[in-house]
Amino acid sequence: MGTSVSTANIPVIAITADCLPEAWEKAVLAVWDKGLDVRTQYDKSVDPPSKDATVIVTINNPLGEPRIHKNFPGGPAELEAYRQEVVDGIHDHWIDPAAGKWTYTYHERLRAYCPVENIRDAYSPKPFSKVDQIQYIIDTLAQSGHSRRAQAITWMPTADPGTDDPPCLQRIWCRLVANDAGKLSLNMNTHWRSRDLYKAWFMNVYAITDLQRIIAENISEKTSKPVTVGRYVDISDSLHIYGSYFDEVAREVEKMRQSPFTERAWQSNHQAFEMMTLEARENLTKDPDWYAKARS
Repeated sequence: MGTSVSTANIPVIAITADCLPEAWEKAVLAVWDKGLDVRTQYDKSVDPPSKDATVIVTINNPLGEPRIHKNFPGGPAELEAYRQEVVDGIHDHWIDPAAGKWTYTYHERLRAYCPVENIRDAYSPKPFSKVDQIQYIIDTLAQSGHSRRAQAITWMPTADPGTDDPPCLQRIWCRLVANDAGKLSLNMNTHWRSRDLYKAWFMNVYAITDLQRIIAENISEKTSKPVTVGRYVDISDSLHIYGSYFDEVAREVEKMRQSPFTERAWQSNHQAFEMMTLEARENLTKDPDWYAKARS
């Protein structure tokens, strides 16, 4: 008889939810309860190990209501600033590796991907054409909705491995499917190298599913056919909760266990959320650095 070998494996967790706030709560609870205890390079000596897992989250209706979680670490202004950063590129001007500033934004990698030889050259002219990968997805699916090639990547192996903060988002993949009535639905998968579940995941998905909406609308415009936003699948190789804020998470977890997520969720047309989002948009229109300056 063979002898059994004890192994340590990263848990693989699958979650399904109908909307974004429900998905976030289910993911937090699952990683809190089942995540592997593992240290990170960001821990202080007094910090407990993080909770970590490989997690696949399916959101059946990513634009469905309620869409806003009142208790995610942030607020409407921060959420809107981040959405515009990803979707509209309002902070692309922060990219300047030579000056020690950002080495990328998701918007820049998705809308103007351009290979570089090393990160110090990332802001210098190169003999490569910039590629708008989101437009490629739109054009590909407008021409052939069943294509399996409609994807966009962020990773740049010539530049990212040597940086302190390489992209977490790695890839977006989209496909059009039709129901029995012939109505088209845009399905999206995203693949992430590493995520902070408690403090980043909600804003990540809020912004990326808004991009899903924009892609669907553009395909509809090109094809003159209605295209709805279909299911969203979010894959994280390392989805983690850092030990440094376990106390904060523990308080939130207790609320999640005691009552349904709907008690902590808002409709996106909630008066308070709409008011604060509109104010943020007005301020960002005047100055795209407004929110960063307000926090400094």
